Amino acid sequence: MIGVRTSERNMTKRITVGIIAAAALFLAACSSSTSSDSASEDSAAAPAKTLRIAFLASSSQNGYNQSVWAGIQEQATALGNVEVSIMDGQFAADVQLNQLEDAATSGQYDGIIIVPNDTVGIAAGLPAAADKKIPVVTVLFPIGPDLTKLEPQVPGIISTVASPPADGATKQAELVVEYCKAINPCRVVILIGQLQYPFDKVRYDAYRKVLDANKNIKVVATGSGNYDRDTSLKAMTDILQANKKIDVLLSNADQQTQGAAIALKNAGYDLSKIYVTGGGGTKEAVAATRAGEWKHAYLNFPATMGAKALEQVINSLTGKPVTPVIDADTIGPLPAFADKALLDAHPEYTGEWSG
Repeated sequence: MIGVRTSERNMTKRITVGIIAAAALFLAACSSSTSSDSASEDSAAAPAKTLRIAFLASSSQNGYNQSVWAGIQEQATALGNVEVSIMDGQFAADVQLNQLEDAATSGQYDGIIIVPNDTVGIAAGLPAAADKKIPVVTVLFPIGPDLTKLEPQVPGIISTVASPPADGATKQAELVVEYCKAINPCRVVILIGQLQYPFDKVRYDAYRKVLDANKNIKVVATGSGNYDRDTSLKAMTDILQANKKIDVLLSNADQQTQGAAIALKNAGYDLSKIYVTGGGGTKEAVAATRAGEWKHAYLNFPATMGAKALEQVINSLTGKPVTPVIDADTIGPLPAFADKALLDAHPEYTGEWSG
């Protein structure tokens, strides 16, 4: 929903580099500590003048956003002559739209990075940035009507740092198919954030397209985890009351998998004997996969994403080439889909964030 723009005195307080800052309910449960393992090592040379960049977090209290912010700060320090500030979007689309318009028109910023709360509605604030020739980079989601298209769709956006939601979900489902080859029937439970969210509907449809093409696979239940451990614990507990035997837990979020795993253990399941997976690449997911309880961790690299986003903004401002699409699944130190063998071979990797 589009809100009325606030006055200048109500503009969200900015927090500059040196202060430790604490999408879309997709991120709402991820509010633990972060790691800034990765800033871009091949960063551009420091610009000649101080450039001021605003980071519009979907929520500054959210763990995923905090990790993106940590990457931005680390990259700003590496570049030199770059000042970055964070604004708290409060998981509210109207608040973030007002912040975008204020940041674009206040004259205080040269560039903007945003983790959007509303991937469509936020586009209403981009003309103000485009008019001022302020480059904007979107992180985690594309901005515009097509969630499957990472190429910039709206004037003002110069780059998208994200992974295609359908591609990641398709790979997750393909790994389930591989596991289920010798199991007939292979009983699958899907936990999805909320099907009314467009990005979750894209993921769910990708899951079903792959799974439904295999006659031995039966999706016995779909639950809404709402990106929350407790919600997922209850949802999985209810599902297990109606389905005493399952072979696969397929989830699009690590927080959901963690809650569902508690329900499975309470029901007597040995997680190492079934297929369990999630999405997000939290430290908790990496540890569970390395321990053999989860079969795969679908890794995200939010700190690296923040570093790459700032790099593109500074490239634009200093006349260097800009990469319009950065596939977030390809920018980490490990492949995005990690199993125990891969993680055991890289004991130094623990994940970039906690959720």
